[in-house]
Amino acid sequence: MSQFSEHNFKGEKALIRVDFNVPLDKQTQAITDDTRMRAAVPTIKKILNDGGSVILMSHLGRPKDGPEDKSSLKHLVQHLSELLGGTTVLFANDCIGEQAFMTANMLRPGEVLLLENLRFYKEEEKGDEKFAEKLSKLGDVYVNDAFGTAHRAHASTAVIAKFFPKDKRMFGLLMEGEVSSAEQVLHSAKKPFTAIIGGAKVSDKILIIENLLERATDIIIGGGMAYTFFKAQGGNIGNSLCEDDRLDMAKDLLKKAEAKGVCIHLPSDSVIADKFAADANTSAAPSNNIPAGWMGLDIAENACAQFSNVIKNSKTILWNGPMGVFEMEKFQHGTKAIATAVAEATQNGAFSLVGGGDSVAAVNQFGFTDKVSYVSTGGGAMLEYFEGKELPGIAAVKA
Repeated sequence: MSQFSEHNFKGEKALIRVDFNVPLDKQTQAITDDTRMRAAVPTIKKILNDGGSVILMSHLGRPKDGPEDKSSLKHLVQHLSELLGGTTVLFANDCIGEQAFMTANMLRPGEVLLLENLRFYKEEEKGDEKFAEKLSKLGDVYVNDAFGTAHRAHASTAVIAKFFPKDKRMFGLLMEGEVSSAEQVLHSAKKPFTAIIGGAKVSDKILIIENLLERATDIIIGGGMAYTFFKAQGGNIGNSLCEDDRLDMAKDLLKKAEAKGVCIHLPSDSVIADKFAADANTSAAPSNNIPAGWMGLDIAENACAQFSNVIKNSKTILWNGPMGVFEMEKFQHGTKAIATAVAEATQNGAFSLVGGGDSVAAVNQFGFTDKVSYVSTGGGAMLEYFEGKELPGIAAVKA
């Protein structure tokens, strides 16, 4: 595996796997959030500045039966050109068709070619070797810059790398940043190390919590999943979200944490509502004593203060998942308070990594993106990494 920053791409055609799986407006096909595209720009620009050319491949959406207009990457061409400062972006209407090979062959230094959606071929998701080999013939160097798909063993992320010699396969700048930030948190975290885990379900986060019990000093649990823990301890949680089939698992996690000396922090109080709606009546209650007919939808004042205190005393922070239903204004205070505390701790020298779709959305929404150490673009990939799994897209490049 070669180091991207040290590699000179002069005269080379770099085949880059990017993650351009961006949301499009159903009516106009306009991009509604270009975060993933912007994240790939530094990698593309470095290659072009070196005097190389770029061939980009990505998936978009989940096309079921071959090509479909709404999943075509042609909708991204103009915006990509703008992001690259007006560079012309050529488009191939098939990722392994004749046009793709002809255009790639004729590509000159400084030019960019975007290939049509990889998932128009079933072979992509199947990790088909022949398909991967065909793709590999488009470029001289393979660059994987798609952390968001690193946990998938697909042709363009995990199989293709073996068709390039070691010094011609590498991570792009985005992938390098993602991997080194995740490794810093998992393998060389300064203590106290606080993991903030939110979201709806314990079952979604069980593996990450178990893996973090080996590493973290403190684990803060918020969001809907907290109520499963309160019920497991015999609390009254009203109509709050609860996974009744996971009560024993929640008890078991608390026991394991105690045995390892890891402090689990559950929210002492909650903002409660009489229905799951933006216009619900709200009140506050102890999280383990919520009246019948009411549900916890955010952490309340005491919990905000309790959690903020833990966060501000941390040297390493991992944040995955919001504290409440932050999409509704009445229930976003807790998530905002956590974001503020993470930003403050970062300013005081802590290393903070925010990963997972909803927490990233929250950090963006509240304007804290530049106030934390690193914001990960890969939701599922980041989760699996912190569950201790080896990601195929990373392993293939390192092999």
